[in-house]
Amino acid sequence: MNFASYIDHTLLKPDATREQIRKLCQEAIQFQFASVCLNPFYVPQAAKELKGSNVKVCTVVGFPLGSTPTAVKSAETKWVLEHGAQEVDMVMNVAAAKNGEWETVEKDIQALAELCHKSGAILKVIIETCLLTNEEKTLACKASWAAGADFVKTSTGFSTGGATIDDVKLMRKTVGENLGVKASGGIKDAATAEALIAAGANRLGTSSGVSLVTSGTSKGGY
Repeated sequence: MNFASYIDHTLLKPDATREQIRKLCQEAIQFQFASVCLNPFYVPQAAKELKGSNVKVCTVVGFPLGSTPTAVKSAETKWVLEHGAQEVDMVMNVAAAKNGEWETVEKDIQALAELCHKSGAILKVIIETCLLTNEEKTLACKASWAAGADFVKTSTGFSTGGATIDDVKLMRKTVGENLGVKASGGIKDAATAEALIAAGANRLGTSSGVSLVTSGTSKGGY
């Protein structure tokens, strides 16, 4: 199985350097990944590095905790869109979700979805599954769908856990074919990637993209 078109080639470490971002972009072009996913500071550089390619510039907003006010998230989103972002992965307001304040969650997502869509960009919502009950995961997916998001995403990779098969199945069951499902966090080998795709993921956020597309699998490789 060729994973390249599924992969958001990711580098979100706080100490990432410009040279590492340059390498990330070069690898994404070489292997034709879906996007590079990096912190907002590096969006302008990535936009230049990827100009003329089919690889999208993806960045994160409200990262990694999600509890910044909507006005702050909106300002951040406007900035990254103005500087070349084509995909935005926002962190849901987990605090509001845990309080059962789903109207707040939905309005937060809707504000960013509208900004993204006006710029021709897409919005993915990181619901941080490791912090939610199954009921809350379901409600988070429904809120994302109602608010106009394009994807729901499992994890930031900076919390207590990453993507699981059960979570991806639950998310896909909830959104059907209406939204994309991005699995992220702890995807380091081909077997895990295949299992997540089989469970319903159609995008994978991983820093191990190169090894996934070059290592092959027990089924014969690529």
